[in-house]
Amino acid sequence: MSVRLREALREAAADVPAYPVHDRAVRTARRTRLRTAAVAAVVLAMTATVPLAVRGGGGGPAAPADAGGAALPDRLGLPPLGALRATDRPRLGPASVVFSGQARGLTGLTDEDGTVGIVAADADRYRNWTVGVEVPAGEGVLLSPDGRRLAVPDRSGFRPGINLIDLVTGTTRHLPSPRAGSSMTDPAGWAPDGSALVVRDTTPANPEVSAHLNTLSLLRIDTGRAVRLLETTQVPVFGTPVAFTADGSRLAYQVGDKVLVSGVDGRQISSFALPAESALAGKGAWLPDGSLALVGRDPATDRWRLSRVDVEGRALPAPALPAVSGVTAIRLLGWQADGSAWVVAYQPEPNMPFVPTSGLEIDQRTWYGHVRSIRVLGLSPGAAEPTMLLTAPDQVLAIDVADAVVHAGRVREAHPPSGLGGRVWWGLALAVLALAGVAAFRLSRRRARRGRRLSPGRARRG
Repeated sequence: MSVRLREALREAAADVPAYPVHDRAVRTARRTRLRTAAVAAVVLAMTATVPLAVRGGGGGPAAPADAGGAALPDRLGLPPLGALRATDRPRLGPASVVFSGQARGLTGLTDEDGTVGIVAADADRYRNWTVGVEVPAGEGVLLSPDGRRLAVPDRSGFRPGINLIDLVTGTTRHLPSPRAGSSMTDPAGWAPDGSALVVRDTTPANPEVSAHLNTLSLLRIDTGRAVRLLETTQVPVFGTPVAFTADGSRLAYQVGDKVLVSGVDGRQISSFALPAESALAGKGAWLPDGSLALVGRDPATDRWRLSRVDVEGRALPAPALPAVSGVTAIRLLGWQADGSAWVVAYQPEPNMPFVPTSGLEIDQRTWYGHVRSIRVLGLSPGAAEPTMLLTAPDQVLAIDVADAVVHAGRVREAHPPSGLGGRVWWGLALAVLALAGVAAFRLSRRRARRGRRLSPGRARRG
């Protein structure tokens, strides 16, 4: 190449504007980082809102339910796969019912039917809580009168006591057993204002653990102070749940075939023997007039009725309520202002071998093996038949209903959740976020390598 041609090419090249390779690479990297941040923000927003939008995770607001809107759903579903836990966000708020059994979502390979389902007070927002052992709702897992707290036994093996799950704040509080040396503590009844809880303790009576003491105590929630109501070695032990008067001044409980009435200071007021084939009716056993309701089975007709006695056990005129047939037992939840009663009816398991029709204690009649499903029925004065208030799938075998819901007397049309629960959607959203982050990182690295290959020095040499 001649000197003149070389000079001409150099002059022509000088007039051509240089391509800003380095600057363009920096700008591209910045845009990539901005896109990555935007994707991350979108996915995080999806993660936060999925539990609100998905019915299975509870498609309602996080705010506590209005007490005036509490109502009984007319049917139950099952907790969806991956249902949110009771303490997950968004908070559930007060509950209307809790239920347990051996249906899908209530049992697993290792928890011995120890999961309870929870339904919000005013909508079909479902949650669950794992106790870890088989404890029927309404007998050993109890919903507070206002539906805000759930009392469950602590079966961790480290510290006997009761765990209180607050459905409004999402916090869990442990109440230690009031009985020294207790090996097992169970909730047995809530005071009407939620300020105290009756608990039942089982304590070895000798070093060989061949006998046990059964202790019933009234435990104050705020101070942890306890009043011992009774201690006995009698078997069978205390029936559940304990029934409080509306003002919380007295309580009644069953021990074997006797009913005992005490004050909250532990002073025994009275006791009486139960008639054959009868039991204390349930947590709603106290009537507004201060009498007690018993539940009994008529051996001739195999029908269950509510009867009435005074605190000394003397028979009083029975309420004019319909009988319930075709069930293994009924439990009384509470009363309406018009004298109607709400009861849980236990539907029999037809595939069980022969079950005696007499001689069974009430808690034996509600054993999971004897029950196919439960119903909540309304018994109205003068009615010929009970009214169906709530139905449940097969193998939902126990239920507790908040007193606030019972007293309000409202029943709403239910639409139980279906599909996947909120925890599944959380997991999917986090997986999408992780994949988006990996893809953005790899794209950023490829662009950075391409920018280094096209560095300004190499561009000028080209």
